[in-house]
Amino acid sequence: MTVFRELSQHILDIYENGAKAGASLVFINIVEDFEQDRLSIAIRDNGSGMDEAMLRRVTDPWVTTRTTRKVGLGIPFLKQTAEMCGGDFEIRSELGQGTVTVATFQHSHIDRPPLGDLMGTVVCMVVGYPNVDLVYRHTVGDREFTLDTRELHEILGPGVPLSDPEVLGFLHAMLEEGLRELKGEPLPAS
Repeated sequence: MTVFRELSQHILDIYENGAKAGASLVFINIVEDFEQDRLSIAIRDNGSGMDEAMLRRVTDPWVTTRTTRKVGLGIPFLKQTAEMCGGDFEIRSELGQGTVTVATFQHSHIDRPPLGDLMGTVVCMVVGYPNVDLVYRHTVGDREFTLDTRELHEILGPGVPLSDPEVLGFLHAMLEEGLRELKGEPLPAS
């Protein structure tokens, strides 16, 4: 059984759920608010969505649509973790309209898992699902970083995949710089 030790793994799991449900666009919004001592992760996709019956059961670990295992661990564990860490969990979905998943946590809670490798997670999403556009917005206090793959596609033009080694190098550098600035860390001297 796999237990997610970082929140980035939950983010990737939900992103993959949306991609497998036919999403062409996924929004990920992470807000770290130290004044309110809150961490919020909201993921919205335009995939096929879920009917009411599935939506009622999606937080049950014994329910999954996967054929490779008999339990669904991602959403139930994220819900449990959020609630254990002084937060909340909400999932909304409508057939043909997509799904919205929101998990909030007490930012300083001793049991809150770390966000983890967000840079690696974003690169994995972009490369692993080339037909899904991603808008990743991360706010820490008054600092904000946004990556929108639709803008990258527009700049690169048709036929240049984001998985191209040069593009990946640029993407990696852009993410590294953006995440360092969010944390208030100095950029390495070049």
